[in-house]
Amino acid sequence: MNAPATRTYEHCRQWVRDGHQVTVVTCAPNHPQGKVYKGYSNRIYQRETRDGISVVRVWTFVTANEGFLKRTLNYISYMCSAVIVSFFLPKADVVLSTSPQFFNGLAGYFVSKLRRIPWVLEIRDLWPESIVAVGAINRHAIITMLEWVERFAYRNADRIVPVTDSFKTHMQSKGIEAGKITVVKNGVDLAQFAPLDGMSALAEELGVKGKFVVSYFGTHGMAHHLETVFHAARRLGSSKNIVFLMVGDGAERQALVQMRDKMALDNVLMLDQQPKSRMREFWALSNISLVLLKKSDLFKTVIPSKIFESLAMAKPIILGVEGESAELLEAAKAGICIEPEQADDLAARVLELSQNPERCRQLGRNGRQYVMEHFDRIVLARKLASVIESVGGKTVFEAEEISVTLR
Repeated sequence: MNAPATRTYEHCRQWVRDGHQVTVVTCAPNHPQGKVYKGYSNRIYQRETRDGISVVRVWTFVTANEGFLKRTLNYISYMCSAVIVSFFLPKADVVLSTSPQFFNGLAGYFVSKLRRIPWVLEIRDLWPESIVAVGAINRHAIITMLEWVERFAYRNADRIVPVTDSFKTHMQSKGIEAGKITVVKNGVDLAQFAPLDGMSALAEELGVKGKFVVSYFGTHGMAHHLETVFHAARRLGSSKNIVFLMVGDGAERQALVQMRDKMALDNVLMLDQQPKSRMREFWALSNISLVLLKKSDLFKTVIPSKIFESLAMAKPIILGVEGESAELLEAAKAGICIEPEQADDLAARVLELSQNPERCRQLGRNGRQYVMEHFDRIVLARKLASVIESVGGKTVFEAEEISVTLR
């Protein structure tokens, strides 16, 4: 249900189609509420096969996606379980660990050393910088320890794969040589996320038929400052044809629901996390998409993955993120950039686009064309496979056993 799992699943699925053998070591699905999904249990070991991918699920300390201490225990428990279970799996040619949090990533280090295989470290968020930026921790001793772990991981990985160019620059500033780093950005499954005609049945179900729908899909977390949406909605209260649709879950969702109700915003509709299979329908009834983060220098280095889905669905974006994301959107000519946390600016741009449907359609067409040319998931999966092959000493024609550690 989240961007890391989607990226890993779509990469692994393509690698299997291309002839590789892939084993994923992960936990029982429980994101973000810390409740194991129906049909699974938090057992020591369970195995399934999905689209040719061998999936091994290990025990972890299950907790909701909130609270630094509990989440850290969750990550450490995964690391220990993943390392132990690796001894009961066939020896792979390469281990890839994917990490927004270094206890996850370090599982790859220990498997690499204990099984004597190369280690590729994928970095999707900068730690500890990202948790410092949202105020999740402020104790100097903890930050110093995490910075040491960060440098240790960078130094010991055989190859590092960040998801943005800015991350590569950050790693080089830590003394990592450029040749050790290969950027493989996020992308999108262009077959799954393709434009649809407006979903009139869903629009009627939600009571938004005939409305100009402004959508935010994704995590409701500390990093996103979604209060900005509420303040913009209040400014547009007199524009009865405009409605804001927010779909997702996260650490801040309950507080946001209470804030929405306290502000009596009848033009803001908030839905729980939806099955990924239904998200194409929600995209289809949307007129424009919001991508928002807090105002922070760190967030100038990120590219939220929902940008690619929005572009693929031919939906114009209002982007409240500076830096590399803004450069991408401007290159695509697929939306409007605003300053983060600026509700007045957001409201003005929403009103502007609601009054210009042809501009919306053109921005959407531009975005679809741009993502097809630059962010096709199949192409990006093969780029990452070539990195793994080079580390594993294989040619592109040899089947390779790839072990992936993913919480």
